[in-house]
Amino acid sequence: MEALISHFTFLSDQSLHDKNFDPSTIEDLMRLFELESYKSWAAMELEYEQEVAEAENSMQEAEDYLDSAMEEAMEEFRRFEEEMERESNKELQGLLSIGESARRLGKSMEKAASYASNKYVEAALNSATASMKSAMKSVASKGKKVHPS
Repeated sequence: MEALISHFTFLSDQSLHDKNFDPSTIEDLMRLFELESYKSWAAMELEYEQEVAEAENSMQEAEDYLDSAMEEAMEEFRRFEEEMERESNKELQGLLSIGESARRLGKSMEKAASYASNKYVEAALNSATASMKSAMKSVASKGKKVHPS
């Protein structure tokens, strides 16, 4: 392109100084300018298309990498979720076992308390019966004795 501009400058100077100058030489040069601009445009278009293709390839690689990273993250999350599920089930079973043991202990304590209560009531009744018998004997034996007064 610089050579064409240099040649155009030369022809322009020649056209100013030479009365027999043929204007068709400038027209030929202008066609060369036009061809050179089309070549430049085509080269830029080709470069643009190559850059677009490279960008699309880069985008595809980035998408593939992102998909891979997301798959790995989801797989890790699934493993974590399964592990947490197992641990929570294990803890639940432990708590259920402790609850069942506490329930059985409570029932045993209830039976022991009921038995102790029954024995206490039985002992109280026996004591009251014995006291009543003793009082009855005492009243009965006092009735047989003559009072000295």
